[in-house]
Amino acid sequence: MSSAAQESPVPIHPALQSSNGVISVPTSNQFDVIVIGSGVGGLVTATQLAAKGAKVLVLERYLIPGGSAGYFERNGYRFDVGASMMFGFGEKGTTNLLTRALQGVGMELETIPDPVQIHYHLPDGLDLKVHRDYEAFLQELGDRFPHEREGIRRFYDECWKVFNCLNTIELLSLEEPRYLMRVFFQHPLACLGLVKYLPQNAGDLARKFIQDPNLLRFIDIECYCWSVVPADLTPMINAGMVFSDRHYGGINYPKGGVGAIAQKLVEGLEKFQGQIRYKARVTQILTENGRAVGVKLATGETFQAKRVVSNATRWDTFEKLLPVEELPSSEKRWQTRYRKSPSFLSLHLGVKAEALPPGTECHHILVENWQRMEAEEGTIFVSIPTLLDPSLAPSGHHIIHAFTPSWIETWQTLPALEYQQQKEEAAARIITRLEKIFPNLSTWLDYQEVGTPRTHRRFLGRKDGTYGPIPARKLLGLLGMPFNRTAIPGLYCVGDSTFPGQGLNAVAFSGFACAHRIAVDLGL
Repeated sequence: MSSAAQESPVPIHPALQSSNGVISVPTSNQFDVIVIGSGVGGLVTATQLAAKGAKVLVLERYLIPGGSAGYFERNGYRFDVGASMMFGFGEKGTTNLLTRALQGVGMELETIPDPVQIHYHLPDGLDLKVHRDYEAFLQELGDRFPHEREGIRRFYDECWKVFNCLNTIELLSLEEPRYLMRVFFQHPLACLGLVKYLPQNAGDLARKFIQDPNLLRFIDIECYCWSVVPADLTPMINAGMVFSDRHYGGINYPKGGVGAIAQKLVEGLEKFQGQIRYKARVTQILTENGRAVGVKLATGETFQAKRVVSNATRWDTFEKLLPVEELPSSEKRWQTRYRKSPSFLSLHLGVKAEALPPGTECHHILVENWQRMEAEEGTIFVSIPTLLDPSLAPSGHHIIHAFTPSWIETWQTLPALEYQQQKEEAAARIITRLEKIFPNLSTWLDYQEVGTPRTHRRFLGRKDGTYGPIPARKLLGLLGMPFNRTAIPGLYCVGDSTFPGQGLNAVAFSGFACAHRIAVDLGL
């Protein structure tokens, strides 16, 4: 795949500017809410507001919805763009946010339960599985660290305390005072519990109960596999959600692939008279007297709205869609606390079924050297969704999606031929390493496609192809993560650049919160 240079914000066209410098937006394209981008966070915001009667328009730069939760098809294979490990599809509690988002617009999606979240292949022969059954997981981990059985249970039971607090209350906007008061009076102990854990990180709690350095490294990879940072930098709120929900609601794969989530949300959006436009790249957020009032597309077309929601990263929102020289001080402070995570080098393989040994699980993580866990290409993540949904590949074949952290600087300036050569060399390296799990994998290849940070930047419109923000230093849990409202009146952010962070269920939470805050602001 070729790359495309990132583009600067388009200057205000003279036709849109009056003599006094105020932007004039045509009144024919007016909406209550415009959402920039159709990632899951943006779509949850849009669908929740449409269901409340708001006139909503979603603008998507690509051909299909979903962003990082999208898909593409090649030679009879339907590949997920991103990870296939799905939280949020449970049938009980309040943390099943993907289920709730679909139900909110009268949609449902068949899912397939995965009995094992991850099969870890780690240094020093540490090979174990995280079973859906909580006690089976504790038993297997305890068998590997028998001297730490009590500490293991105490740490993961502490995660359950966090989860049980979250799973008691309806998860909406923490910026809305009346909601906070209502929830506190209904569930005071749960709220106080969350206040206790909000400034804590998982690593601090793990060291209270666990001393073995190899077991602490295991807790690190448990966090890193979804937060892209070790336990010391992973908020305890997020860890409690992930480490417990995998046993409560479980990991459930949507039939038809991850892209089906966004497709169903769009169907629900349109059911409630919401609109979505594809190939509609927003180049500018229009402001009037310091307030967000609309957007401008690359075509020059403009739309006006009472509220604008950006599902882009905060870097793209405030440095591309708005004048970077007018960066709000709150965003400057945020950028000192958070930095861009790496992007990923993605290897999408179609393989013959014989490539997979009997009993192969759907998700794997391979780390050969603890010292390189966070390094470029240090950790390999593997998803084989066809073990759960065979319809995604031709008969007798499977999909293997292997991805590993990579930085834009590795690929940024390469000319076309060298870029292609480096992609092929990287693919060969990954396949060689994967043969520790799948012997002779290279002999069973049917299809291969490589994506780089340049690919992610081009198709997902994310600064440097980043996976999302990660702490630049050790912070007090989630206290530094901003909510949905921004320093610019009328402008909101949603997605992994807002509370509570990365992951599909987390961005769905962000979407519910953003829609709730806007609904209150609009009096819906």
